[in-house]
Amino acid sequence: MEVIAQRPKSLTDVQFHYCPGCLHGVAHRLIAEAMDELDMRNKMMGVAPVGCSVFAYKFFDCDMAEAAHGRAPAVATGMKRARPDMYVFSYQGDGDLAAIGTAEIVHAANRGEKITVFFVNNAIYGMTGGQMAPTTLPGMKTSTSPYGRDEKDIGYPIRACELLNTLESPYYIERVSLLSPQDIIKAKKAVLNAMRYNKEGRGFTFIEFISTCPTNWGLDPMKARDWARENMLPFFKIGCLRDRSKEEGV
Repeated sequence: MEVIAQRPKSLTDVQFHYCPGCLHGVAHRLIAEAMDELDMRNKMMGVAPVGCSVFAYKFFDCDMAEAAHGRAPAVATGMKRARPDMYVFSYQGDGDLAAIGTAEIVHAANRGEKITVFFVNNAIYGMTGGQMAPTTLPGMKTSTSPYGRDEKDIGYPIRACELLNTLESPYYIERVSLLSPQDIIKAKKAVLNAMRYNKEGRGFTFIEFISTCPTNWGLDPMKARDWARENMLPFFKIGCLRDRSKEEGV
């Protein structure tokens, strides 16, 4: 018997138009399912910045705003402070959040803004031609590092979760993988945690998705997942770095 997954109410009926093998659609679905299950959609506002994530406003069936490159946490902060009765999230890529948006994400987290940030890490600039990103791995070839990233010259990749975990204010920080069905099931639990804490007004919550970019990596979708599993996961280790609810006995 054929089983057809029902579309979450928090997704529009617009068909995803990401590249074949791109995992943005998986991340979108997890977020939308969490919105539905926690009954947040009618009071939810999202922010999408520049990059492949810019298309999120087409797919989430809730109020969405666009932000300048890297500024989604600042825009989300303004929205939440102007309407504290609403729930707010941003959806950002690695080039956006970890490069031009470094100041915005660090200071929003440091202030403990009551928003959720979803961060898609595929180790490359996806929309603009596959340039080296702050998350590009050592030795990884991109359009702007054709001989591989030289950490002695460029520095090492930024681990966003570990960076934010040095701050006192964040409430919840977890890195998850979208590379296998088992990983996606675990990722769903993390997304639900982050969104539930958002709904309860507990503080800043942050989810990092380890994803792929088959087009710019020059790999087919399955080989891209294998490559990410073998190369990204050892450097960007999966797991929960902080969950203040455990300290509070919630």
